[in-house]
Amino acid sequence: MNKNSILGFILIAAIMIGYTYWFTPSSTELAQRKHTADSLANIEQQRIQKEQVRQAAFEQEAELQQPAEEVMVSTDQNLDQLREKYAQFAGSVNGQENITVLENDLVRIELTNKGGHIKTVELKGYQTYDSLPLILLEPESSRFGLTFFSKNRLINTEDLYFSPSTTETNLTVSGDNTMSFSMRLYTDLPDGEKNLNSYIEYLYTITGNNYLFDLTINLEGLEGVMSSNNNYMGLNWFADLRRQELVQDQWNGSTIYYKYLTDDVEYMSETEDDDEQISTKLKWVSFKQRFFSSTIIAKDAFDNGKLTVIEKKDQPNDRYLKTMSAEFELPIQLQGKTSIPLSFYFGPNKFYTLKAYDLDLERQIPIGWGFFLLAWINEYIVIPTFNWLGGYGWNYGIVILMLTLLLKLILFPIAYKTYYSSAKMRVLKPEIDELAKKFPKTEDAMKKQQATMALYRQAGVNPAAGCVPMLLQMPILFALFKFFPASIELRQQPFLWATDLSTYDSIMQLPWDIPFYGDHVSLFTLLMTVSTIMYTYMNNQMMAGQTSQMPGMKTMMYLMPIMFLGIFNSYASGLSYYYFLANMITFGQMFVFRYAINEDKLRATIEINKKKPAKKKSGFQKRLEEAAKQRGYKPKK
Repeated sequence: MNKNSILGFILIAAIMIGYTYWFTPSSTELAQRKHTADSLANIEQQRIQKEQVRQAAFEQEAELQQPAEEVMVSTDQNLDQLREKYAQFAGSVNGQENITVLENDLVRIELTNKGGHIKTVELKGYQTYDSLPLILLEPESSRFGLTFFSKNRLINTEDLYFSPSTTETNLTVSGDNTMSFSMRLYTDLPDGEKNLNSYIEYLYTITGNNYLFDLTINLEGLEGVMSSNNNYMGLNWFADLRRQELVQDQWNGSTIYYKYLTDDVEYMSETEDDDEQISTKLKWVSFKQRFFSSTIIAKDAFDNGKLTVIEKKDQPNDRYLKTMSAEFELPIQLQGKTSIPLSFYFGPNKFYTLKAYDLDLERQIPIGWGFFLLAWINEYIVIPTFNWLGGYGWNYGIVILMLTLLLKLILFPIAYKTYYSSAKMRVLKPEIDELAKKFPKTEDAMKKQQATMALYRQAGVNPAAGCVPMLLQMPILFALFKFFPASIELRQQPFLWATDLSTYDSIMQLPWDIPFYGDHVSLFTLLMTVSTIMYTYMNNQMMAGQTSQMPGMKTMMYLMPIMFLGIFNSYASGLSYYYFLANMITFGQMFVFRYAINEDKLRATIEINKKKPAKKKSGFQKRLEEAAKQRGYKPKK
């Protein structure tokens, strides 16, 4: 073995020793890894426990599918048998369902003593698309309950009868006044009587002029009733949502929105069945429809959760929309009294109504949150202006007209700059055509480009001046595209032949469904399409010469309005109406600009500019010449 081989083995050994020493985890890192492994093991253990709870709940629900009469006979014959299943809550198994109505200025809430939860909610001041009372939750399927273990039995409060705090069945509050109502689920004493010192209480507190009201869950004297190793209880909320609108918006659909405790708002799929396993704390969860929301809010936080959105097939109820459910964990302490403060919001998706609660509830309204500029334009310009105009009591068709005029007035300088730039390009078109004849060959493209740029610089024309103003207008156009379909103010607002500006305005029902178009004819969409084609034609005439080098661009510009015809035909008529108005006002501006800008005087000004000393080359011009030099072309000095 020669010297080099020995040296090589020594180096390899040194590298291996150094690698082992360098990458060996420290005691701190080993402790951290152990902590991570223990945490994962705890999470897995909690998951197994929750699966056991769900399985036990499923088995118990299956057992409860027997007829009510059979349960009653069994209860009367032997209370001990019920205690085998319901432990110290056996005395609350049987009862008669009674409804208590809580009503304020805005909502009417029905509570059932079976489960002690909200059965249904009616919003005052709103109706469905066919003039029926607007009911947010399906009364026959709305469920809300707590699950926990007692004496190794899974207890679900949905199955048990609560005792109301009053025998009155209609409780009303108005204005700034506040009203409280509670229902208690008592445990049993050994002799079967209620233990008034041991219970689960639902305390509802409602104010007269608010869509949001409180629900406080109080646990009193449950030591020894609940399993001692329970440090949480499950909260399950399930609801079949009712269809309120004639047409559902594909960009503003029904789904679950939820907010992380210290993070942003997220949402689930609007078009497909979806489920989400949440492994962190949540602030609120909302069963959101297009214009209305049913939201549960934690004053502290929900621990973990599972959210589900499904659309049941073959539903016999023509009012059925979607099914949504939420499962949470609520941390509890069995010593003394535990209070879990929650809130519910049942109401409209009005921007300032939701924003006033300072909970980010307004993030359910899709006004362009994905791109900050769109959201800013809508939040700080469009929505305040729209609400200000709507405050005058005008028809919302007039409000949209006034909003369009104001926006066009603000954009007037940009529109003038665009037209003025296109006028300069039209004046220079003959000279640009001469340059095209002078350099007809493909290999002379760089020479033609440099000569064209030199002409622009000499005449004092910036070819990009017309593009920049148009780009500045694009965010406003996109912002309004998001705003109008999400605006509840347009819901069921008629204008001219449109009966509802929040949906399409059908003037003719077709005998068949045309692919990509639909089974009806929307007049506002037709007017928008025709006016857009007219605007495209006039714009091409003004920009003649600028698009001549891009023949495919003209075809695309005419094809876009035809595509919009299919997209907008089933969209909010208020949006099509706005675009139609914007096109008509633009036509008026173009005629004003045509008479205000004298192209003969403009041509004379350009000729004067040509005689002035050459301006300093722009950075863009220098880059063009540098590129030409790299290709072997040396321009004349």
